[in-house]
Formats: sequence, structure tokens, C-alpha cells
Amino acid sequence: SVYAEKEKDPKYWRDQAQQTLRNALRLQKLNTNVAKNIIMFLGDGMGVSTVTAARILKGQLHHSPGEETRLEMDKFPFVALSKTYNTNAQVPDSAGTATAYLCGVKANEGTVGVSAATQRTQCNTTQGNEVTSILRWAKDAGKSVGIVTTTRVNHATPSAAYAHSADRDWYSDNEMPPEALSQGCKDIAYQLMHNVKDIEASVIMGGGRKYMFPKNRTDVEYEMDEKARGTRLDGLNLIDIWKSFKPKHKHSHYVWNRTELLTLDPSSVDYLLGLFEPGDMQYELNRNSTTDPSLSEMVEIAIKILNRNPEGFFLLVEGGRIDHGHHEGKAKQALHEAVEMDQAIGKAGTMTSLEDTLTVVTADHSHVFTFGGYTPRGNSIFGLAPMVSDTDKKPFTSILYGNGPGYKVVGGERENVSMVDYAHNNYQAQSAVPLRHETHGGEDVAVFAKGPMAHLLHGVHEQNYIPHVMAYAACIGANLDHCASASSAGGPSPGPLFLLLTLPALGILF
Repeated sequence: SVYAEKEKDPKYWRDQAQQTLRNALRLQKLNTNVAKNIIMFLGDGMGVSTVTAARILKGQLHHSPGEETRLEMDKFPFVALSKTYNTNAQVPDSAGTATAYLCGVKANEGTVGVSAATQRTQCNTTQGNEVTSILRWAKDAGKSVGIVTTTRVNHATPSAAYAHSADRDWYSDNEMPPEALSQGCKDIAYQLMHNVKDIEASVIMGGGRKYMFPKNRTDVEYEMDEKARGTRLDGLNLIDIWKSFKPKHKHSHYVWNRTELLTLDPSSVDYLLGLFEPGDMQYELNRNSTTDPSLSEMVEIAIKILNRNPEGFFLLVEGGRIDHGHHEGKAKQALHEAVEMDQAIGKAGTMTSLEDTLTVVTADHSHVFTFGGYTPRGNSIFGLAPMVSDTDKKPFTSILYGNGPGYKVVGGERENVSMVDYAHNNYQAQSAVPLRHETHGGEDVAVFAKGPMAHLLHGVHEQNYIPHVMAYAACIGANLDHCASASSAGGPSPGPLFLLLTLPALGILF
């Protein structure tokens, strides 16, 4: 290959290193502008092994060996590590972590938008323990806000942005225990429509239609599917309620398919609610491109709408089904989800400026997903290791899971993978421990940052530090001392505190 030839020459590697060094030296001039816009990309379950494997897949989809490929997130100048544990969990879930990186406070597993004083499922421990998110801080500062996800819009990640719930699974009142209802707790779909009435979220897109409609209401897209029917016991049509909140002189649009979405003129949309599936959206590999938009398409339209606010915006984008692919042991699904999210990161990059937009890419937690086996350069990321096991004499795939549904014993021995189609979209990679659902991993995850104040994400941090940095950069939230004299040009006139936090010579202080 072309790689093989040029990589034999030491000059190739030395030149590449020197170019990287020149780029690194340029970063000594820190971007201390005020961030007008903040975009947070959250790859649910996108641990470091997933990032690396997605990088290789992206390259291989473009007919390269893959290892040398650069993801869009790889190009971000600042990288940190985030400690993901929940207050009561060594290996966390997506709800407690979402509360950390959106609300700035660590919380218990399974709870969203509440402090660790709230116990999961205990409605009566909620009141007084609610914590607000950066979505709310941005709205209070006059910015537009948006949420785009490939899961249900009331799933764990997005819900921490607008809801306060003792249980992440309270999607609608149908999923709540009678005790919680009688104590006055509201389901997450209800909170989305009612809490967002104050927030006036400009854009909400994802799945989760069925939680918005009365029980047994037929779905507009899957008329014969009982599982797609409405779930609400209170008989409310939350779409109608959402529409009724919007001021008459504003243009609000509810859409449920890709065609409706793409025919909108973003320059005349003030509020957009797009719910494209009854539950989570389809995997990218399975997506019906007529009815369901891709994550990149949703992000592009969201930014076009949000960009119209001269005060700027906060946008949360979740590649939410990376996690689901891993839980099902379907690495191919998970990695294609990650590659699509990376594409959305690139799209956002072309539509915004480093001068005024802070972009943060991270994960809530990792998975017990791994790839190894001394594979040669350019080996298909979904391929076999080059040798058989020296113990059971059978071949094995490079990709494996520590636990999960891929555990199979045939005739008292490990299944021979050469007898199955291990390149299939839904192939479940072998796992060491049988579980119906593969589990999260507990190691730190990466945080990639670019734009104003991105250098404040620079080491090993607690996960709840992330929204404090984003808020500091945008001059929103509680810590505004450095913003008092922000000039109209968009860059702050540095006060003493500001200098203290940004002078690289004082690196020990940040």
C-alpha cells in the first residue's frame, strides 16, 4: 500500500512529528474569548476503546488501513480524562453521570437532575434536592437551547438537562409506581413539556413519541404495532400541550419524519419538536433514510435554527445508541453509531467558529468492550486475530466483550467463530461471562475540547467539573466574576481572577 512505502522512510515520521510540534506550540496562545455558543457532544458508552475502534472503522470505510485515520474529535487540541463514578456506584449509569456533566453535581445511579440526597425510586426524597443544568443556565442568560439525541428525548442523558426525577425509568406516568404518583412526582415526558415551557427550548429532536400520547393511542407510523401505542395514563396529549405553550407570533413546528424535517425552512422556525420514533431511533445501519433523519442531519438543522439568536446557544447532542449496541454485544452497530456521531461533530465544526464556540466531546461511561489479538495493520476491525487460541485451538475475533450476550458454548467448548458470519451487522461478539446485557465499564473516559477556554479541560477531572468549565467559558451560571468587564468585542477584559485562571505560567492553579 501507499502507507507501507512512505512509512518505511524515517523522514515521514519525523516530518509528521515536527508538524505536530508546530501546531502544539501555536496552542500556547490561549483562546480566552467568551464563548457565545456551547455544543456538547455526548457519546453514550463511548469509552476510549470505542473511540479507537471507531477511528479504524472510519478509515476502513474510506478504504484505508484505518489506524492512521483521524476522527473529527481527534483534531481537538485539548484532551482530558473524566472520572465517571456515581456517588453510590464504582461503575456508573447514564443518569447519575448525566447529572454530573450537565448539572455540575455528582449523584446516585439512576437519578437525574437531583443531588445524591435523592434515593432512586423514592419520590419523597426529590423535593428540595433538585439541581439545575447548564441548559437552564444558558436559557437564563438569554441563549437559545437545543437537545438532539438518537434515543428517546426523555432518556437518561437528555432528561438531566430539564427534569428532576428519582428514577430515570419514569418515562411516562405509565412507568411510575402508584406511590410516586400519589406523592406528586411527575414523569419525565411531562417534565420535558412543562419545564421546557419556561426554558422555551428552541429545538428538541429524537425518539420517544409514545410517551407523549394517551394510552393505546395508535402511532402515526406503526399503526399495527401495539408496542408503539401511546402510554400515558393521564390521557394527556403532550404534543398539543407543547404547541399551546408557544407564543402566537412565534413559528413552532412538530414533525415526525425526515421528509417533514427537511422541508422546513430553518430561518422561519422558532421552536422545533421532532419525534421520529415511538421509542429510541433506529440504529444508523438499520435507518430508513426516507422516514428517519441521521444524527448529522438533525444537528445541521438544529444549529441553523439556534444560530439565529444573537445571544448564542447551548446545544446538547447525544449519540445515544453507541451504548445500546454495546449492551447487545453488537459491536458493529455500536461503532457505526460512533462514526455517525463523529460525522455530526464535523458538520457542527463547519457551521461554527473556534473564535466564539466551545465544543466539548465526551462520554458518560465506558463499556467492557475491547479489541486485541495481535492483529496486523489494516486488519478489518471486525475481523479475526491472525492465530488460533493456543489453548482451545479455535479462531477468535479481535473484538471481544468482558461480559454480555455473546457467550456461547457448543459441545462443551467455546463456539468456533469461523462457522458463523462474524461480519454481520448484528453479530454478537464473544464474551467471557454470560449476561443478557453487557455492562458498562468503570475506567475514565476522554474529554475532547476546542474553542474558548478549552484549555481548562486539561488533566484528570471529576466528571461534574465539565459544566462548570462550559459555564465559565460562556459567562453563564454562578461564577461570573471574570465577566464583569467583558467587552462588546466578545473577549473579556481580564480581571484579576480571569488572569489567575488563564495564565499558563500559573498552570498549577487550574
